[in-house]
Amino acid sequence: MSQPDPIHKSVRESANFAALPQLPRDEGGPVFAEPWQAQAFALAVKLSEQGHFTWKEWAAALADELKAAAGRGEPDDGSHYYEHWLVALERLVTSKGLSDPAALLARKEAWAEAYRHTPHGKPVELSAASHPEHP
Repeated sequence: MSQPDPIHKSVRESANFAALPQLPRDEGGPVFAEPWQAQAFALAVKLSEQGHFTWKEWAAALADELKAAAGRGEPDDGSHYYEHWLVALERLVTSKGLSDPAALLARKEAWAEAYRHTPHGKPVELSAASHPEHP
């Protein structure tokens, strides 16, 4: 029998999933269709653990984004849940002064450029010039 994954245990203990009723999950915790979803999830958990925002603040930010998406007429079928998660995270990170919209846009554009120039089947990587250190 394998031991529980300490990362998943930490996530379950630190995050109040009851505050996130639409979170895709199974009996073991959150589930992800793609790696970026897990990364966005982990980033929100880590930033909360580090005290940049409370889990209650996070749940409110995500709820606001989900409500806004519904107001825009976007389907509530769960297929875009982590896209909303990412939008909420970006808004919270900028409102807390952890990053700014221009830096986020520059990073997105760098990734898009790297993706366009990466041969099929190869990992997408940013060059050192495309992601300077944040001051």
